[in-house]
Amino acid sequence: MSSTDEGLTGSSRVTVFAMFGTVFGYATHHLDERRIGDVAIVGPLTPGVEWGRLWQMARNCERTTAGEKELARWVLAQATRAFVCGSDRIAQFQQRGWKLEPGGRRVRFDTTYANRDQLWTGNLTVEGLTPDQLAERPTFYSA
Repeated sequence: MSSTDEGLTGSSRVTVFAMFGTVFGYATHHLDERRIGDVAIVGPLTPGVEWGRLWQMARNCERTTAGEKELARWVLAQATRAFVCGSDRIAQFQQRGWKLEPGGRRVRFDTTYANRDQLWTGNLTVEGLTPDQLAERPTFYSA
């Protein structure tokens, strides 16, 4: 895990989904020419929500003794669930531009998890989304 002052822009597959009322984006990033999407990019899209909320959700939903890598696996499991199952999915794009703002947290997994070697989280923006797609959703649950 590390905080980073580096931002990142990219264009890849993007899934937009709601979790506990907040809208998040899940994109992939490639570290080399193989283009295998070895990095998962996950961050809040709802205006006014900071990336720390994602980690707070993980901390509240995982077991109390979970370490950072376990929390990162929980985050990636939720994003993967939205991508694969369509649970709480708002939109899915085969190719869409996105930007991960400076700051955030990066976690490298010990072994590949959900086809990803790393999770990078931070404040995220995705091109072309409407205010309605980004708006906080009603929820029965809190995290």
